Amino acid sequence: MEAIFRDGGRQYRVQQGETLEVDYREAEAGSTIEFNEVLFVGGDSGAPKVGSPLVEGAKVVGKVLGDVKGKKLIIMHFRRRKNSRRRVGHRQKYTQVQIEKIEV
Repeated sequence: MEAIFRDGGRQYRVQQGETLEVDYREAEAGSTIEFNEVLFVGGDSGAPKVGSPLVEGAKVVGKVLGDVKGKKLIIMHFRRRKNSRRRVGHRQKYTQVQIEKIEV
């Protein structure tokens, strides 16, 4: 069974047992997290359900595995002939979630 849900302005397509990274939240490793904005549910059990905009009563339940960091980005500001340079780095934090079940 697969589902498409919305979280943090993005849409994620997931299946049971899959691992994904969502925007960072203050959640302890081992705790559960629910995604209630389910847009589509389909797969093994009959006809797919498409919401307008959401599927009624559907939710995706996941288990928090921990926090991870994204790849490092380098931002460079340079003004020619002004002897002005600035270099800044950034690493985004994410929360890693394993999908346990998709409820309809």
